[in-house]
Amino acid sequence: MLGNILTGCSVLAPAGMLTELADGLDISIRTAGLLITFGAAVLCIGSPLTAWLTSRIERRTLLAATLAVMACANLASALAPGYASLLVIRMVMLAIGALYTPQAAGTTALIVPTEKRGSAIAYVFLGWSLAAAAGLPLITFIASHYGWRSAYGAAGAFGILCFLLVAWRLPEGLKGVPVDLKTWGALARNRTVVLLLLITTVQMSGQFVVFTFMGPLLSKLTHVGSDAVGLVFALYGIAGFVGVVIATRIVDRWGPYNTSVLATGCMLTGIAGWAVCAGNYAWMAVSVAIWGLGFASSNSMQQVRLVAAAPPLASASVSLNTSVLYIGQAVGSAIGGVLYGRDLLHGIGFVAMSFLTVAVILVILSRPRRAVCPAT
Repeated sequence: MLGNILTGCSVLAPAGMLTELADGLDISIRTAGLLITFGAAVLCIGSPLTAWLTSRIERRTLLAATLAVMACANLASALAPGYASLLVIRMVMLAIGALYTPQAAGTTALIVPTEKRGSAIAYVFLGWSLAAAAGLPLITFIASHYGWRSAYGAAGAFGILCFLLVAWRLPEGLKGVPVDLKTWGALARNRTVVLLLLITTVQMSGQFVVFTFMGPLLSKLTHVGSDAVGLVFALYGIAGFVGVVIATRIVDRWGPYNTSVLATGCMLTGIAGWAVCAGNYAWMAVSVAIWGLGFASSNSMQQVRLVAAAPPLASASVSLNTSVLYIGQAVGSAIGGVLYGRDLLHGIGFVAMSFLTVAVILVILSRPRRAVCPAT
C-alpha cells in the first residue's frame, strides 16, 4: 500500500505543479502537461511488457527493486538540468515503475484467503487514494513554496522509506503464475475481461481530460491562488480515500458489480457538476469531492472483477488493466491539452462528462449473468 502511494505520487506529481514546472523550465503549461501524456504512454506499454518479463521473479525482490528505482529517479528528477532530461528520467522511471501496481495486487492475492481477496486488494489500492489525498496536495504546497525540485526530492526520500519497509516486511518465496503468449490469448478471448478493460480506458480518459490541467483550470476559471488549488486536490484525494474505505466495507456484501455502479455514478455526477459550475470555486470544489468518491474505488473494483473473471490469469489481467488505465490517462491528457491550448476551458468539463456517460453505460452492460438452475 505504501508502494502505491509512491507510485501514485510519481505518476501524478506533474499535475500538482504544472505552473511551477512551466515557469522553472521556461516552457508552456501544455508542454509541461506532456510529462503526464508521454509518461502514461510509457506506462501503458511497460505494464504488460514488464509483467511478461518479470513473471518468474520472486515478488519481494521484484517489488523492492522497483521501489528503489522510483526513489532514485525522483531524486535524479530534482537535479535535472532541463525539460528534456526531466522527461527522459520520468520515462525511464515509469517504464520500470509500471509493474508495481499490478504486481502488488497480484502479490496480495497470493497472501490472503479467497474470501478476503476483494477487501485486501481494495486496501492495497488505498495507496493511490492517499497519494491523491495527501501526496498531491503536499507536492503542490512544496512546489509552490520551495520549488518543484524540492517536491521531487521529497518524493525520492519517501521512496527510500518505502523500499526499506517492503524489503523488510514482505514474505519471501512468493511467485505468481508465469505469463506467456498463451496467457494474453486467453485474456483476449474472455469477453468479460475485454469489456472491463474498455471500461477502465473510458473512465480514465474522461477523468484526465480535466485532472491533468485541474490546477491551471481552477486558477484561470476562478482566479484563486496555489493554496486554494491545493485544497481542491486535497478534497479530491480525501474523498477518494473515503470512497475506497466505503468500497472495502461494502464490497463483500454488495458485490463488486454494484459497488462499481455506485463508484462510476459518483464520478459522472462530479464531472457533470464541474462542467456546469465552471467558474464558481465553491461548487467546483464540491463537484471534485463527489468525483473523488468514485475515482479510486472504481479502479479497485475493476481489479477485483478482473481477478474474479479469470483467477489463474490475475497477474496478467491486472497488468493489462493498469496498461489501459494509462492509455486512458494518455488519451485524456492529450485531449485536455488540445482544448486547453485552444483556450476552450469551459468545454473541457463537458468533453470529460461525455466519456463518463459512456463509462456508466458500459458498467451497466457488464452486469454478471445469473446462473440458470437446471430443471429437475
